[in-house]
Amino acid sequence: MINRLSEGFGRLSFALMLLGCAFLLALLLVICGDVFTRNVFGTGLKWGNEVSEYLLYLMTLCAAPWLLRRGQHIRVDILLRALPGQLAWLLEWVVDLIGVASSLVLVYYGGATVMDAVRNHATTMKTLVMPEWWLLWPFPAVFLMLAIEFAFRMARLVDAPRAPRDEAVSAA
Repeated sequence: MINRLSEGFGRLSFALMLLGCAFLLALLLVICGDVFTRNVFGTGLKWGNEVSEYLLYLMTLCAAPWLLRRGQHIRVDILLRALPGQLAWLLEWVVDLIGVASSLVLVYYGGATVMDAVRNHATTMKTLVMPEWWLLWPFPAVFLMLAIEFAFRMARLVDAPRAPRDEAVSAA
């Protein structure tokens, strides 16, 4: 049952990563369009910088669960490689527990921020004007996904060899 849930969650993470790739393509098009219109017509896309900021934020969030699942998130494993296998395996558990806990804290505070923006009808007013919660809601949603992925990582550790994970091992 857990394996099927994990596989389905992996497909969701992959789909979100593809969305992040689409955001990267959109970012490329916005930047190129801005440079082109500035050089050819003497005016850039007035909303270009703002949209670029939003796309950078969104593509980072979209890629995070997939990268965590593949073990390609930021990970310093030099200490784990130097420790005895059993101790390194236990530290993998500790790190995953910290990951779940910190992700859930960010879900809580991110969700509270979204709800506060909704209640107060907060609006972002730069070049584009939109409800602030439109930009805020992906944050707690993605950190909830990260918490779930950390839990799946712990479930995979149950049957794993008593050693550090071999995913995305550093060059050291």
